[in-house]
Amino acid sequence: MQKRIEYKGIRVVYTDRGEGPCLVLLHGYLESGEIWDNFAERIPQGYRLIIPDLPGHGRSGTWGAMHSMDDLAGAIKAILEEESIEKIFLVGHSMGGYVVMAFAELFPEKLLGYSLFHSTCFADNDDKKLNRDREISLVLCGRKRQIVLVNIPKSFSMDNVDLMPEEVERARRIALENSDPGIIALLNGMKARPDRAAVLKDPALPLLLIGGMKDNYMPPEVFDKLVALAPHAQVLRLEESGHMGFIEEPEKVLPVFMEMLAGLT
Repeated sequence: MQKRIEYKGIRVVYTDRGEGPCLVLLHGYLESGEIWDNFAERIPQGYRLIIPDLPGHGRSGTWGAMHSMDDLAGAIKAILEEESIEKIFLVGHSMGGYVVMAFAELFPEKLLGYSLFHSTCFADNDDKKLNRDREISLVLCGRKRQIVLVNIPKSFSMDNVDLMPEEVERARRIALENSDPGIIALLNGMKARPDRAAVLKDPALPLLLIGGMKDNYMPPEVFDKLVALAPHAQVLRLEESGHMGFIEEPEKVLPVFMEMLAGLT
């Protein structure tokens, strides 16, 4: 069921289905909640799924030139309050993981646990900030399509780009549907986010780290740094995935999710 709330003067749209312990799936940059649809269909009955369009992407609105990760975490908390949900297991893909880290710092009492899915606790380095600025300039020049045509194939492993043409095209379509102002707001928010390594190190919350060993955006050596910071975490390395493991190797991800959820609920 599609629902919406108002937050910071704009609509925030989300899907809500199923009953039971609540799993919230957050999408990444140039995505929307729709990116999770095929994976969500694999999740067995007995769980409630909340899948939002983060403000700035999908069907949700945009409130200004920057959406901080803290404000996006606030939007997730507002959904939980609307639905009277006390505890969640929170999963963030890529940019969604930055929101997860903000949520874990700001609202840890709401979490059963959390997962970073091809994501990190680290702030942008100077090179990444420059790349965010470059993409903002391209969007302002009306060249969003150029960003999408480069970024989306790069999100998959080189092998899977050819093996999964329908999935790549679907991700490309979703990316192109996102608004220019929303893309800029999220780029500015990602660029400004703080380092949250201290949150990741905290063993108080159960943590699942998932990395793709063929990831063009977060290479294995960066994933290994996360694992070293959080020895308490459960770890899943996807050997044949790039940055889209829930699409590239869902059959390996789902059992790990279900095992972890069963232990927490």
